[in-house]
Amino acid sequence: MSNRSSVTEFLLLAFTDTRELQLLHFALFLGIYLAALLGNGLILSAVACHHRLHTPMYFFLLNLALLDLGCISTTLPKAMANALWDTRAISYQGCAAQVLFFVFFFGSEYSVLTIMAYDRYVAICKPLHYGSLLGSRACAQMAAAAWGSGFLNAVLHTATTFSLPLCQGNAVDQFFCEIPQILKLSCSDAYLREDGFIAFSFCLGVGCFVFIVFSYTQIFRAVLRMPSEQGRHKAFSTCLPHLAVVSLFISTGMFAYLKPPSFSSPSLDLAVSFLYSMLPPAVNPLIYSMRNQELKDALRKLFEYIFLKKKKVMMCLYILSLSQKQLGK
Repeated sequence: MSNRSSVTEFLLLAFTDTRELQLLHFALFLGIYLAALLGNGLILSAVACHHRLHTPMYFFLLNLALLDLGCISTTLPKAMANALWDTRAISYQGCAAQVLFFVFFFGSEYSVLTIMAYDRYVAICKPLHYGSLLGSRACAQMAAAAWGSGFLNAVLHTATTFSLPLCQGNAVDQFFCEIPQILKLSCSDAYLREDGFIAFSFCLGVGCFVFIVFSYTQIFRAVLRMPSEQGRHKAFSTCLPHLAVVSLFISTGMFAYLKPPSFSSPSLDLAVSFLYSMLPPAVNPLIYSMRNQELKDALRKLFEYIFLKKKKVMMCLYILSLSQKQLGK
C-alpha cells in the first residue's frame, strides 16, 4: 500500500495513564470478555446439542452468537493487553486486520438481525408458509448471504481506507482501530472515495432498519389480533428478546456514528465506542435467555448433563482409587 513505508504502527487511545486504573480496566475488560465467552458459548452448546432447538430461529441465534464472539474478540483482547502492559502501540497489519474483522462481524450481525426479524414475521404473520419460506436450504442461503455480504463490505472498506496516504500522524483517537478515526489521519480530500462507500453502507443500513420496523409493525398488529392470551404471550416471548437486541445494537451504533459534532469529545467517544462494541455481545445471551423458556430448558439440561458426567467421572476415580488401595494391601 502507498503509505506503508511512512506508517509502521498506530498509537491507540488509552483509557487512563494511571497504572492502578489501567489494571482495574484490565480486570473489568477480562470480566466482560469472560462473560461474553460464557454466555455465547452456552447458547452455541445448547442450540447445537438440543434437537428441539434445531429450528430456523435458533439457527440464526447460533449465527448471532458466533458473530458476537468474533466482534468482541476483535477489539477486547488488544485493549486488555494494552492495559496490562501499559502500551498503546498496534502494528499497521494488526490495525488493518482489526478494521477488517470488526467491520465484517459488525455488518454480518446487522444482516443476521434483519433476517431474524423476517423469521419472526413469517412465523407469526404467515405461519402456514413458514416451512416453505424458511426451509433448511433457505436458512443456509440467507446465513451465507449475511456472512458473505459482511465480508465483502469489510474488504472494500478496509482496502479503501488503508490505501489512503496518511499525513496527520499515527495517533488514533480510539481504543481500537476504527475507520472514522483512521480517516482523520489521511490527507485532505484523499478520503472522499471511502466516504462514498460509507454513504452506500449507511443507505443499506437504513434499508435494513426500515425492513425491521415494518416487520415488527406487522408482527404487533398480528399479535394484538390473536384471541388467545397464551398465544399472545408465546409470540411476545419470542419477539421481545430479538427486539431488545436490535434496539440495543442500533441505538448504541447510531449514537456512536450519528451524534452531533458538538457532543464529540475524546472521553465521550471512548465511552460510546465501549458501549456499542462490547455491550451487545456481552448482554445478548442474557436478553435471549431471560424470556425464552425453550432456551432455559435446554441450558438446564446441558448443565444437568455436564454435572452427571462430572459425577460419573468422580465416581470412577473414587472406585479406581479404592481398587488400587485393595491391590496394595
